[in-house]
Amino acid sequence: MSKSEQVIIIGGGLAGCEAAWQLLRRGHAVQMYEMKPQKFSPAHKIENLAELVCSNSLKSNSLDNAHGLLKEEMRRLHSLIIAAADKTVVPAGSALAVNRVLFSREVEDQLNQQKKFTLHRTEITEIPKDVLAIIATGPLTSDAMAQEISRILGSSYCETQISKTKYTEICKSNNPATSGGYYGTRDLYFYDAIAPIVEADSINMNNVFWASRYDKGTPDYLNCPLSEEEYKRFRQELLAGEKVAAKSFEDVKYFEGCLPVEVLAARGEDTLAFGPMKPVGLVDPHTGVIPYAVVQLRKENTAGTLFNMVGFQTKLTWPEQRRIFRLIPGMENAEFARYGSIHRNTYINSPSLLSPSLQLKNNKNIFFAGQITGVEGYTESAAMGLLAGLNTAFIIEGKKLQPPPVQTAIGALLRYITSTESADHFQPMNINFGLLDTLRGKKLKKRDKKILHVSQALQSLNDWKTDQYLN
Repeated sequence: MSKSEQVIIIGGGLAGCEAAWQLLRRGHAVQMYEMKPQKFSPAHKIENLAELVCSNSLKSNSLDNAHGLLKEEMRRLHSLIIAAADKTVVPAGSALAVNRVLFSREVEDQLNQQKKFTLHRTEITEIPKDVLAIIATGPLTSDAMAQEISRILGSSYCETQISKTKYTEICKSNNPATSGGYYGTRDLYFYDAIAPIVEADSINMNNVFWASRYDKGTPDYLNCPLSEEEYKRFRQELLAGEKVAAKSFEDVKYFEGCLPVEVLAARGEDTLAFGPMKPVGLVDPHTGVIPYAVVQLRKENTAGTLFNMVGFQTKLTWPEQRRIFRLIPGMENAEFARYGSIHRNTYINSPSLLSPSLQLKNNKNIFFAGQITGVEGYTESAAMGLLAGLNTAFIIEGKKLQPPPVQTAIGALLRYITSTESADHFQPMNINFGLLDTLRGKKLKKRDKKILHVSQALQSLNDWKTDQYLN
């Protein structure tokens, strides 16, 4: 293959942009296809690349957290997404949160400055043949592209039309014997939810307080304290509130790490109080005691004019969100810049379909990257884009990139989505220390174990970079 060969990238989200960046850094030409603004998914709102659809937080930035470790590894691999996040950060305690508009602009500006980058603002509905292509269409893959992906996988296809309050799903079945005969795999899908955003000047600051749990970092979260009576009433209203109903033919599967708040409420009286509304480590300065429960609000932008309701993904109807969330102390007159909503997440059965290079096992020209591979989260999606970009670059150069060590966060995540052992029960996964290889030797305390994981991960990554000439 020629070193000047162009690569097609389908999708301008985090993974697609990261893949493009890694190729461009190594001198390769990239043709990116992004359907916005010609066509928007139900959840996308702005024209820029790398739009953050749900939260504006990329989760923890601390090295005693697996999310923080993954970010540090990506920094060392020259990640565009992490660099853009670091440049557009807004205060969020130990988390890496960004001004989402500035973040998207920064990513797009950096790519457009590269001479070998071409952006096509049009929907592509057919995967090109005989060229290297990276599919990074994300969890909201368009109907036409979902059908095309289904065709090349030889699997079932669910065509879904989604509006803000109405979902129509028609499932079709393709015969693997007539469409490549590849494993007879089926497409998987689950439903994810978006948390509301509140206008800052509508919050009653007399009833809330600034703090981060255990006073870690700076006090960047607004905390709305609830008494036991207020909490129980709030939970009952969540349970009774009108939800956007699933149709009789829908099989809704929620990702356990991002459950709607009303689904959590239905699991038990104290589930919320031990989950997103847990008050642990938060002392109300007005009373000097820990509240029975809290709702945390995080800055959505640098100016602090918008706040995200942390952990409050919801499928409540919009009128019910306004009514019920106004029961929260401090939010009696809350105005919502964005209501929560529900949307489809689509992902493939990667362990059956993909090799560790993120290439299709039955078509070496096609790579998959991002959330469609079954990783969950902004950083995880970008990480798989990073690896897809590097693997594609190495193939153009006539070389082979060895997978990153499983002692690293990025290597462990890659192993999870490509290990055939999990093919029969594969579900999306965030990065966590449990994915990394078990530490050998004497039993360690939890914090000491994390420190050792991080130390070994970063050393392994540096050794791998040296071996693969990635410095």
